[in-house]
Amino acid sequence: MSIERARFAEVNGIRLSYGVCGTGEPLLLIPGLGADSSSWAVNIAAYSQTFTCIALDNRGSGQSDKPPGPYTTREMAADAAALLQYLGIESAHVAGLSMGGAIAQMLALNSPQTVRSLILSSSWARCDFYTKAVFRNYQRLRLSSSPEDFVRLVQLWIFAPPYFERHPEELRLARKEASYESLPADAFTAQCSASIEHDTLDDLSRIDAPTLITSGDEDIFIRPHFAQELNRRIKNSRWVRFPRCGHGHHLEASDRYNEKTLEFLLEQKDDRS
Repeated sequence: MSIERARFAEVNGIRLSYGVCGTGEPLLLIPGLGADSSSWAVNIAAYSQTFTCIALDNRGSGQSDKPPGPYTTREMAADAAALLQYLGIESAHVAGLSMGGAIAQMLALNSPQTVRSLILSSSWARCDFYTKAVFRNYQRLRLSSSPEDFVRLVQLWIFAPPYFERHPEELRLARKEASYESLPADAFTAQCSASIEHDTLDDLSRIDAPTLITSGDEDIFIRPHFAQELNRRIKNSRWVRFPRCGHGHHLEASDRYNEKTLEFLLEQKDDRS
């Protein structure tokens, strides 16, 4: 089942793009840096059988407005909360990939009544010096590289070697089709700034929602110790690791990822029935 696109909500002074599909309890899906709602497509195919999937484009990406930056994860969490309110949804399960997981943390902290459960994949609470350096180099390379060369670099950072071995043609096509039209340089820079400045580390103990944390053992970008840190500080959380996978483990091991995340979501659904 494919997600509907090109719905728009006027929230917080911007036009936010989102899509909806499936039936059941609401599940809000938040993409990562530079990505749009299509990054969840493989997962939505599994979730939409049991949940109403609401996938948004964060400010600065996809078909959403791209106001001047810098952005913050607090600001983007407020966009997500406003979208739920616009849709008349009091609370939802919430899943976030990478920067989307950082946004989801902020949503759980600042609008806890809207979050039934959390899935945080390839995410972090506070960047260290190394991770900030990666984001800052992304900003520089985005400005100085062609779309194809930039995507080539990003693929090396987000996928582990086994995925490269199995999907060379798919990766080549993604590079060939790369375009900056949906993510202008200033918007990408603004999202990078939000990622660099994100900091919930000292507040994680306030998150009460049941939380599933996932990470790839071979993630060289957001290394596994960030997931361990989230797991240690969020009281009602569990951590699932994906061997031989990197930052994009929701795609690299999509069958297992869908199985584990859906299992978690159904547990929370059953708890409320």
